This record gives sequence, C-alpha cells and structure tokens, in this order.
Amino acid sequence: MILPSYVRDEWWTPETEDGAAEVLDASTGALLTRVSTAGLDLAGALDHARTVGQRSLGELTFHQRALLLKGLAQALTERKDELYELSAQSGATRADAWIDVDGGIGAMFTYGSKGRRELPNAQVVLDGPAEQLSKDGSFLGRHVYTRLPGVAVQINAFNFPVWGMLEKLAPSFLAGMPTLVKPATPTAFVAEAAVRIMLESGLLPTGALQLVSGSVPDLFENLRLGDLVAFTGSASTAERLKAHDSVQTGGVRFSSETDSINASVLGPDAVTGTPEFDAFVKGLVVEVTAKSGQKCTAIRRAIVPEPLVEDVIGAVRERIAARVVLGDPRAEGVTMGPLASRTQREEVLRQVSRLVAAGGELVIGGLDQPTVTRADGTVGAAPDGAFVGPILLRFADAWTPEAHTVEAFGPVASVLAYGSPEEAVALVARGGGSLV
Repeated sequence: MILPSYVRDEWWTPETEDGAAEVLDASTGALLTRVSTAGLDLAGALDHARTVGQRSLGELTFHQRALLLKGLAQALTERKDELYELSAQSGATRADAWIDVDGGIGAMFTYGSKGRRELPNAQVVLDGPAEQLSKDGSFLGRHVYTRLPGVAVQINAFNFPVWGMLEKLAPSFLAGMPTLVKPATPTAFVAEAAVRIMLESGLLPTGALQLVSGSVPDLFENLRLGDLVAFTGSASTAERLKAHDSVQTGGVRFSSETDSINASVLGPDAVTGTPEFDAFVKGLVVEVTAKSGQKCTAIRRAIVPEPLVEDVIGAVRERIAARVVLGDPRAEGVTMGPLASRTQREEVLRQVSRLVAAGGELVIGGLDQPTVTRADGTVGAAPDGAFVGPILLRFADAWTPEAHTVEAFGPVASVLAYGSPEEAVALVARGGGSLV
C-alpha cells in the first residue's frame, strides 16, 4: 500500500507503486508501507494553500485560531495511544514516544494559550502608537503585524515526526498561514496518522493543512515571495537549500535547525561519589539512549577532567549494564529501541568508523550486530532490524578535529579529557552549530 498524501482538502495516492520507497518496521524489517509522490500536483497544492487556506484562516481572529489549536491538541490527546503504537514500529519506546507525541501536543496547547493571553482578538497586531512623520501632522505612520500571504512549508526530520510537525504548525496556524508538511520518509506514517486525527476532529479550516508523503524535488521552483520554509535536518542539506535562487533572490524566507556536536562538562571537583558526578553520568547515559541517541540535544562529547576519565567510563558502563535493555519496543522490559531505519543504522556505523579511524578508541559497545530482546521475549540477533547498542569512544587527543565535527546521530558519545577549565571551555566551543 502507498501512504496517502493530503492535498487540496482530499486524500491522494499515486496511480502506480512503481518507484515507491519502502518503509520498514525498525525492529523486524517487515514492510509497513510505501511512499511516493509520482503524479502529485505540488504547484496546485501550494496554490490551494495560498488561496483557499489563506482565505479560511484570514477570516479568523488570533483568539479564534488559538481556540482551534486548543481543540486540535485535545483531539490528539484523546487518541495519542494510536500514535504511541505506530511510534513503536519506528523504533520508539513508550518513553521515546512520550517525548515526541506529548511534546508536540504540549506545544499546541502552549500556543493556544499564548494566543489568547498575549494577542488581541483581532486579525492584525498593532505595534505601538501612531508616529507623526511630518511637522504639521499631515503625515502619520503606524506599524502593524499581518500574516504573510503565502504558505508555510515544513521539511521535517525523522526523529520527531509529531513534535517536529506540531511545533511548526502551531505558530504558523496562529499567525494565519496555511501549512504544507513534508515529513521524513522513515517515520512519515506516524506524521500521517497525526494529520488524520486532526482532520477527523473537524476543526481544521479548509486549506489550512496539507501533507505530502514523499519526495518534493521541485518544491523550491514552485515557491515565491510570501512563502517560507522551516527545515530541520543536517547542516549540509540546509546550506544546499539555502543557496537556492528562490531563497537568495526570490524572497522566500528560510529557517533551519541543524546538527551540532553538543557537549557536557564535568567540573574538576565533581569526583566519584559526589551528586554532581552521578548526575553527569546519568545525564550522559540518558542522552545516549533516549530515542536511541537520535536527538539534536543528545550529548556527543563528554568533556571530563583527565584524572576522572576512567571513573566516568566505568560508571557509564555500569549504568548501561544495569538499566539499558536493547530490543523491540513492544517487548516487555525494553528501554532502548532500534534506530529509525536500516539506512540510519548504516550511516551511524559509518560515522563511528570515521571516529575510530581518527583515533577514537571504542571503550563501550562496538560495530558488531548487538544482542537484542525480540518482540516475543526471546534474546538474540535481529539482523533485519536497525539496532545499534550504546557506544562510547575515548580520544587520547581531545583536540582531534573529527571528535568535534563528525556526528554519529545515534547512541554514540565520545569522552574527551581536559586539563584546565579554560581548556574545557575551548573544547566546548569547537562543536559549532546552534545547539552546543
């Protein structure tokens, strides 16, 4: 079956499955669905947003839109167990799905509340009083905020299919801009389910929300002044999209949230046995294993005083052994699931190999197929799944460039030793990006 798109206020699927990309269960490799946009009229969908969507949203005040956001959040809350079940097929444990599903719903509730508390019950926002621009008062000016006349396009990452979508949809909807969502292929089926729930609530104005389940190769050729793109993904892809003529000279607004090599620093006096040491180790393990390390806020570099390196590695090893159970999220007792896809698994292992080649020593985990708990409770290998166990590397030279530039977007972190607080600060700054 083909995962449908929702365009021009109706569900749409291509006439043929030829060339469709397969989406597999992250734990078992079983076929879940296929995605394709062959024959989809993307230009027509964008035009529908700019006309029908703009008109239906523009008739509402900020308060009316805010109340609709609250209603949509309530509808998603009532059916969030459906999203939890689907999320398990993408490798997410219930705790992982809570971050994604409830986090996204919470964002909608927040914007619904802020819209009623902080914005007027009107269609524009006045920015200050009228300003006299001529001596005799015949020329006055006043700033007002109005909605952009185009469409808000989302290009989302695979790790948070619900939160990533809703945290962008809510402010655009509140502002009065229709949205077109392009989810990442591996978890598009979760985003599709969330969109379906919102549509079935009957609260969405016509043209306010569209979903394209599949590739959009000619998207930027069809964008124009008044449109905006909100991208989440790799820095390299963001730079390529940002360089498009429609952004550079065509007036399309482009914003991006991209990767960075985040760091956590252990203070020199936080020795073994102190609450700070325990909190550091706990935080590192949580960030390596939550969502299987597929978070933009995950700790990639543990920057540790040189005398405490072995203590930290030992404590992390003990905590992983005691608390982390790798396996199918549907199996009882599993605390860490697979990566979102086998493609992602291969990419993570490729980046780990780069780190090893640059001098990183594997001190926890490795590149071999891990032993996992299967859905039926048995334990063994699962070669058709996307499993990677927790991996910790140690760099003898903390200034190795790859330790600060290569990100394995999975359950992977590196331990880097520092000799002084000044050196620790300098090491943190080497990570670059927007979330260091």
